[in-house]
Amino acid sequence: MGWGGFRSLSLSLFRYTRPKHTSIQKFRPFTMGAAEAQTVNTTHRLRALRELMAQEKYDVNALIIPSEDQHSSEYLAHCDERRAFISGFDGSAGCAVVTKQGAYLFTDGRYFLQAEQQLDNNWTLMKQGLPDVPTWQEFVSKRLDTESRVGIDSTLISASDAESLKKSLKDRQSELVSLSDNLVDIAWGSDRPARTLNPVYPLSTEFAGQSHEDKLAAVRKELESKKLVATVVDALDDVAWLFNLRGSDIDYNPVFFAYAVVTADSASLFVNDSQIDDSVQEHLGSSVKIQSYESFFPYLEGLNSSLEKASKPKILISKRASLAVADAVGKDFAEIEQSIVTNFKAIKNDVEISGFRASHTRDGAALVRYFAWLEEQLKNGVVLSESQAANQLEEYRSELEFFKGLSFPTISSTGPNAAIIHYRPSLTDSAIIKREQIYLCDSGAQFLDGTTDVTRTWHFGTPKPEEKRAFTRVLQGHIAIDTAVFPCGTTGFMIDSWARKPLWKDGLAGHGVGSFLNVHEGPQGISYRLTSHTPLRSGMTLSNEPGYYEDGKYGIRIENIVIVREADTPNNFGQKGYLRFENVTMCPMHKSLIDVDLLEVSEKAWVNSYHREVLEKLSPLLAGDTRALEWLKRETSPL
Repeated sequence: MGWGGFRSLSLSLFRYTRPKHTSIQKFRPFTMGAAEAQTVNTTHRLRALRELMAQEKYDVNALIIPSEDQHSSEYLAHCDERRAFISGFDGSAGCAVVTKQGAYLFTDGRYFLQAEQQLDNNWTLMKQGLPDVPTWQEFVSKRLDTESRVGIDSTLISASDAESLKKSLKDRQSELVSLSDNLVDIAWGSDRPARTLNPVYPLSTEFAGQSHEDKLAAVRKELESKKLVATVVDALDDVAWLFNLRGSDIDYNPVFFAYAVVTADSASLFVNDSQIDDSVQEHLGSSVKIQSYESFFPYLEGLNSSLEKASKPKILISKRASLAVADAVGKDFAEIEQSIVTNFKAIKNDVEISGFRASHTRDGAALVRYFAWLEEQLKNGVVLSESQAANQLEEYRSELEFFKGLSFPTISSTGPNAAIIHYRPSLTDSAIIKREQIYLCDSGAQFLDGTTDVTRTWHFGTPKPEEKRAFTRVLQGHIAIDTAVFPCGTTGFMIDSWARKPLWKDGLAGHGVGSFLNVHEGPQGISYRLTSHTPLRSGMTLSNEPGYYEDGKYGIRIENIVIVREADTPNNFGQKGYLRFENVTMCPMHKSLIDVDLLEVSEKAWVNSYHREVLEKLSPLLAGDTRALEWLKRETSPL
């Protein structure tokens, strides 16, 4: 899925055995669309919020409204879309700050165009990353008046961010105030959607590759080695992975609302009782105690009290755990570092990797059917909207084995819309796909044996020289990552510039994936951001996804999912070991957009080799679709 650069995509593979008396839950369609680009009048919403801020009970000069929910989720349940409600901007990244006189929306370059279209005149767009534009943290700590009271829902900000903000506010005689209520929720009122509480279901070890008992044992072994007494598991995908359970509480993500705490001799899962049936109870057995979701914070406070008698006890909470979690654990007992479960989840086991390959091959067959169909429709003069085309792609995917739903809303974008990195076509008024424009399609699916995410850029007419040149430079960046060999210990940040080099030549300026889990998964990544500091290890999955975006004209992105594997090198300097990438995405690159004269001999050989593999793996799956098979043969013929 497009991030406008190179995402580390750790796609964790998962397969699911249908339990008796339990229906398979498909993910609901997401109705709030970035591409709707409709400006919402936020005047009344902001007035109601400011009235609450002024009440004696709260008395804050400013209110921070992050994007995340209480589990630091990227994708949200509709009831947790607070920043989208108050601002009208529904991109997946950003933070709102509301003061008594102003309202400010902070986001990065992926969302500038979308935010400009969706924010009304009550809001000031703060384009993070541009010169002289502060981050929201800098704005709050340096631009607000001195002696300000800055309000925050303590479940929505990480403990580490809160601590840093408190220190910077103190320099200006200001303070961060943890509010007992979420003021946006109160302002939202009865119109706020109810929290989704769908059934939770178990995963067989046949598909997960490891039992939850073995996972718990591994966590406890790590706790023992770190001399820690417990760990809090707060991320939804971490909880789902640890207990081999899945749900459907958030669109496109097979997760459910829950927390967990693991100690040396116990494991507690905090989840709504109505979501658990006998199959889950039987699956978990006596190794896990199920407690109510609401009892989580009281449990932590009780654990805190019991630890006061121990000698130097420490409880591990993740770097993304909320201030509320840290406060409940207690400052003296909290050890903040990378989550043990996140680290384990990032390394796919053999069963997951096998499913990863299989799901991407099936997915490639659906993509080939779709692009062959779309090309024929446009050639025959059929008028198709971006949304209509996306629906056809979903239909092809839905016919595949193990299909559970989409992994994110399909980015089906023509011409200028392709320059909007997280564009999503309107269900009612999307643009018409034109043969003489670039068409970018970024899409993915949830299968029982894996999660897919792939982007291809096409031109169904005659591309302009500048479009071909830009596409070819992006392709060269993609090839540079795919063919990389690097020593163990290398991070995604170090690799990122290799993909940008071809674009830089012309003056043109990745994420992890879960196993039937979230389409974006950390901690690994390929990015220019210093946050991509996690060393890459064999078994991690990433997205190789360079892109170039010309505002108002077109966007180009090529995305494949790769698995980090051990590399067989002639030498092993320093005895570190070396790594490479295994490509699992199977879908042709558009040859009509390639300027062959720009390619090196080795790059041309890479394209031909990749296309041979795609043809070999997909042909058997397309035996019943003559149109798609002939299209595949043409698109994979040698350069």
